[in-house]
Amino acid sequence: MSEPLQIVLADDHELVRQGVRALLQSEADMNVVGEAGDGLVALDMVERLQPDLLVADLMMPGLGGLELTRQALRRSPRTRVVILTMHAAEPFVREALEHGASAYVLKDAGIAELVRAIRETSLGRRYLSPPLSDRAVTAYARSARTARIGGDPYERLTSRERQVLHLAAEGLGNAAIAERLGISVRTAETHRARVRGKLGLRSQTELVRWALDRGLVALDGDAVSRKA
Repeated sequence: MSEPLQIVLADDHELVRQGVRALLQSEADMNVVGEAGDGLVALDMVERLQPDLLVADLMMPGLGGLELTRQALRRSPRTRVVILTMHAAEPFVREALEHGASAYVLKDAGIAELVRAIRETSLGRRYLSPPLSDRAVTAYARSARTARIGGDPYERLTSRERQVLHLAAEGLGNAAIAERLGISVRTAETHRARVRGKLGLRSQTELVRWALDRGLVALDGDAVSRKA
């Protein structure tokens, strides 16, 4: 018998993590080796554990599921990513596939659907949960490639700048960002300025709105009003 699939869970809702973990642990071919409620913590965990799969929500503090997917695959190329989310809108699906996710599962689909997605992706296949059609996989992937070819200012950001963008969009000031990422305040200020310059953003409000439109962070009215 082959070794169970090693899985890391990333979701900021503890009850969701506990429920998913318990259900996956009941499968003989699956083993949850770590869990995190923060995207940056999950990224470090993936790099350290090099799991077979990462099951991640889209909206999390620290680093959202989209950028977590991108950076996790760079640090652990063998890991496959399953997005588990309540968001069924096409832009989210397209962005997830563009960032390297192998599967996209809706939270209301049920545990059997998640288990199926995990097994499919472990075999190197893509999977979209109903009502997302199988035919849409190719269409979404094609539109994602077209978007990249057309040029996307987000692609010009470095991995560190993307982390700063996410934290800034959550409303963290430069000092808090510096502490969170283990960098100096001056470095945080520099990264923040470069992010605004590359994206053509003039204020904190524009930065937050840009991140919301892109699906990088969840809606939080307080974030818009917090000062940089």
